[in-house]
Amino acid sequence: MIRELITELQSFGLRFQGQLLHRRGGAGPAEGGTFLIEGVPVSLPIGSEYVSASPYVLREEGGQFLIFKGEKAVCPVNFRDRPKFYDHSTEEGIPYPKIALLHGKDCLATSVIQTCTYWHSSERCRFCGIELSYGNDLTIKVKTPDQLSEVARKAKELDFIQHIVLTTGTVQPPGDEISHLVPCAAAIKKATDLPIHAQFCPPSNMDGLYELKEAGVDTVGIHIESFDFKILSQVAPAKAAMGLERYEKAWKMAVEIFGPNQVSSFLIVGLGEKTDSIIWGSKYLADLGVYPFVVPLRPIPGSLMQDSLPPDPEEMKRIYEAVGCILKRKGLSASQSLAGCVRCGTCSALHAFEQVTDSLICHPVRARVEQEKAFEIRKEVFVLEQKIFSDSDLDENDAKSIHLVAEWNHQVVGTVRLFPVNNNGHWIGGRLAVRKGFRNTGAGELLVREAIECVKSRGCTKFTAYIQLENIPLFSKIGWKAVESVKQYFGKPHQMMEADLDKI
Repeated sequence: MIRELITELQSFGLRFQGQLLHRRGGAGPAEGGTFLIEGVPVSLPIGSEYVSASPYVLREEGGQFLIFKGEKAVCPVNFRDRPKFYDHSTEEGIPYPKIALLHGKDCLATSVIQTCTYWHSSERCRFCGIELSYGNDLTIKVKTPDQLSEVARKAKELDFIQHIVLTTGTVQPPGDEISHLVPCAAAIKKATDLPIHAQFCPPSNMDGLYELKEAGVDTVGIHIESFDFKILSQVAPAKAAMGLERYEKAWKMAVEIFGPNQVSSFLIVGLGEKTDSIIWGSKYLADLGVYPFVVPLRPIPGSLMQDSLPPDPEEMKRIYEAVGCILKRKGLSASQSLAGCVRCGTCSALHAFEQVTDSLICHPVRARVEQEKAFEIRKEVFVLEQKIFSDSDLDENDAKSIHLVAEWNHQVVGTVRLFPVNNNGHWIGGRLAVRKGFRNTGAGELLVREAIECVKSRGCTKFTAYIQLENIPLFSKIGWKAVESVKQYFGKPHQMMEADLDKI
């Protein structure tokens, strides 16, 4: 299958005798050439030393390029045409490729600031090569809004660019890169009206996120790289020092502003973390509405990790399979991303492992509008339908609760809340409500199962809830047991039940 082939090629690399146009530096996963395999653009390592041991080799036979594994031809390969906009220069004589490059099939990408405040310090990200291309005179240090809008306009005109990626080296304080990204994005949007993706460190002042949105940015990337903070402190000390709390705050605000599936974070496999960390982090991000863009480590010649090796392709396949299932369950998909690395997908095989998202999905509320829908459903069920409450069922526990929602074909149809009791491992579930007309979809059962998974991941040792009598069969089926006797709860008989956490 093509997805297995791409995965192996991105780990082993592709041997080739001769010269190919490829990246030799840059931020993030770089160093590679872009090839078209069955029409799919794929970035593959070709210049690193470890590639010499790859079982895959590119050969030309009969006027056609083929990938061989041993003596067996695996598949034909095509190359992108050299972008036409590469032949142009600015009035100052700067060649357009020094300002922006074509990535993948139709993405224009640039580092608006090609330097990093940590480059000459011990805080530098060991996998990054952002200043290498500048040191090799392949780019310029800072791109201006006028330069970027000029190149973007020409790339759209000549090469049918469809979206744009703006990344940048880190400045001081981290997150202030946004102040340069904003005018760049505004100029590009005015010149092209194309979807724009911006990447930056989590800012200390979240107002910058609103400024990016107003400037025309459609999607953003706030990249943590690894959820194993011991590993992260070794390979990206500055990122580790920012802490998960700052990243989470930025992700949540970004999802509120740009929407679920329009915020992403790179997770680099091969930094030294365990597989479970990548999968856990992917679910953590997906629950927030953040797309976990999983990529294999691409050791860049000249970087501090140039002698490292990419992850084993079998490990990558296992991770891709697991993350593909997470995306399916949480309703996230690369096809829904408006711009950026997720939409481009060239540096990862994750796209090929994605599945059609489920019609019924469940996740914590990710934006204010979802919270409002959840409260609306509770009012419909508990106030208007069951008349348990006269006006509102909201209470003091809502503020400390995790609120889950179930969606049916992108429509919020159910909700439940979960909150801890005195930090002693005891959690309480309640306010399970599913809108009329959707109670045969399985939304109620999914909400309960997701609630169990959610509290268990937070160290829950005891999970209880007051259950209306008609719902006892559902909870019993899932693995809950009755405790105490039936009691009146808000004027209606309820059975206290407890989840058997060891068996569920």
